[in-house]
Amino acid sequence: MYLEIVSPEATLFSGEVDSVTVPGVNGEFEMLKDHAPIVSILKEGHVKVAGNNIQLEEEVEDKFTKSDKGVWLAINSGTIEMKDNKLIVLAD
Repeated sequence: MYLEIVSPEATLFSGEVDSVTVPGVNGEFEMLKDHAPIVSILKEGHVKVAGNNIQLEEEVEDKFTKSDKGVWLAINSGTIEMKDNKLIVLAD
């Protein structure tokens, strides 16, 4: 699945990933390849990105926390749209 994380300042990430977990207003939920189309509002928390070859651009690396399962990005709020195996996260 293709993920794009965009903030007001820049595109923070774009690339293929295995899964993404987000802090929805009704609780945390995960999206995998072939997830049903969805639009949702996000609350404060972490966007968790899992994958084997996650490559971060040097200028945004400090915004992410790396773990053995992938990377995390702290957000204050945001919106997501998942459609046709493309997930766009508009993060604040």
